[in-house]
Amino acid sequence: MNRLNMFLLTALVLCALSLVNAQHQARQLFVELDRAQAEEKQLNIDWSRLQYEQSSLGKSARIAEIARAQLKMAPAQAGRTQYLQGFADLPVASSAAASAPAASGVQP
Repeated sequence: MNRLNMFLLTALVLCALSLVNAQHQARQLFVELDRAQAEEKQLNIDWSRLQYEQSSLGKSARIAEIARAQLKMAPAQAGRTQYLQGFADLPVASSAAASAPAASGVQP
């Protein structure tokens, strides 16, 4: 009976150590999972930001390319810029008054 008790005690201690080891591994895996989820969240934020940047850069670059190639436009240069003066005191026509003669067929 004494040998049986020692065998059962040894088996019990081994099972207890195995349980502690399994719980420790589970905790480590949970911490690793939490870190991976945080990294995934940060990568998704970075991905969204990069997509936004790419779309905004793509739009302006595409517009500039079309303006140069198809419309033969060039960036404004300070030496070729002309400033007009004397138009500040002219009356500005309202949109309703400006569209009324055009709609009736009468030209001013």
